[in-house]
Amino acid sequence: MSTIRMHETTTLTPEQFVAGLTDFGPGRQKLFGNSSDADLKVHELGATHADVTEGGGGVWERLSYDWSDPTHVTMRTTDSNIWGGDSGHTYTLTRQPDGTTTLDAVVVREGKNLKGKVTGLLLGSVGKGVLVKALHNTVKAIEARQATINS
Repeated sequence: MSTIRMHETTTLTPEQFVAGLTDFGPGRQKLFGNSSDADLKVHELGATHADVTEGGGGVWERLSYDWSDPTHVTMRTTDSNIWGGDSGHTYTLTRQPDGTTTLDAVVVREGKNLKGKVTGLLLGSVGKGVLVKALHNTVKAIEARQATINS
């Protein structure tokens, strides 16, 4: 099992980041490079929770999203072709006095088969940079979208 911890600072408020994170409409892949619009399926969507299958490149997972606390979002993997066990994502958002928000992300990857175990091992070591870059790109894409909304 690999646990990957990442950190970003953004001009977004926690609410703005969560709005981007939980936008399951067309164009999601512009915000999340690893989530293909063609592979996105929303099974249930509520005011503070969702049950969504997403992925791309031959890897998919069904996630149970909970954003009832807008400063602490959890995405628990409930099914996947390679992830099992305690796999999922957690985002903790903290407002800073200067108006920015710090984002602490934790991704847990527990492979349920050989492909998952190898991929999890790689992500937890040499591949961490791929996840760090993906998170950075997501934050920048949500910031850009928010700037368009605000203008």
